[in-house]
Amino acid sequence: MVIVVAALEFGSEEDRDQAVALTADVQRLTREDESGCLDYCFAPDPAIPTRMQVYERWETSESLAAHFDHPYYERMAGLLRGVGIVSSTNQAYLIERGEGVYTDAGEKKTAFFVDPI
Repeated sequence: MVIVVAALEFGSEEDRDQAVALTADVQRLTREDESGCLDYCFAPDPAIPTRMQVYERWETSESLAAHFDHPYYERMAGLLRGVGIVSSTNQAYLIERGEGVYTDAGEKKTAFFVDPI
């Protein structure tokens, strides 16, 4: 699994909010139509009014790479360029192992990725 995390900075909160609204349909379509897309979310950061947080989850690195050749990617990029991104940081992570944050009883875990003895 591949997870993409990004932060897009805009010149104003209004620009950020416009970008979120303009891209909502492309986010939905990407999730519905692109093979291997598990999550694709561009959302306003509640603590930084000019920032949009991006979270993507892809089944494989190949499905993420194919996304860059898909028309939805170009549509998303064009919409965002039209609003005016000031800067962005983007990182992809290969996830080989995952586990829940809470126990089966709903309690906070005190350790993660610890193999049972």
